[in-house]
Order: sequence, then C-alpha cells, then structure tokens
Amino acid sequence: MKFQEKEQEELLLKEDVLKQNEIVLFNDDVNTFDHVIDTLIYACDHTPEQAEQCSIIVHYKGKCTVKTGSYEDLKPRCSKLLQAGLSAEIV
Repeated sequence: MKFQEKEQEELLLKEDVLKQNEIVLFNDDVNTFDHVIDTLIYACDHTPEQAEQCSIIVHYKGKCTVKTGSYEDLKPRCSKLLQAGLSAEIV
C-alpha cells in the first residue's frame, strides 16, 4: 500500500512541475487583423500562419491561447501584447 501511495505522490509532483501557464488573447472591436497578426509575430514568436490562425480564432470564438510556457517566459510576452493595445492575460 505504501508503494502505491509513493507512486501517486511522485506522479502529482511531476504534474505540478510540468504544468504550463498560458497567454489567452481576447477579442476586441478596436484592433485590426493586421495589427494582431504583427503583434503575435513580434511578441510570441509566431509564424505568420500561426498568428493569422490565432487572430481568426479570437475573432470567432472570443479568445484563444496564443502561447504556453513558464510564467517567467510568458510575463514579458504578455506585457508586449498589452502595450500594443491587445487584451491578454496569463492563466
């Protein structure tokens, strides 16, 4: 019984370590597709195709995860999106 509990604890610890944060971009009625695409390329290192797809998803669904990673990596990227006038948050 103790061996099984230890395995479960180790698995939970690994899940905590592997947990990634996400930048979620929200739709607005202000920014153009071109501005959103250019900003995603700049701030999130997207390819033009990735940025275009994300902008379309945001437009039709209202939001889209545009980048995953550690909080330390995402914080400056999210700041760039916000400085560019986009609506985004780290979750």
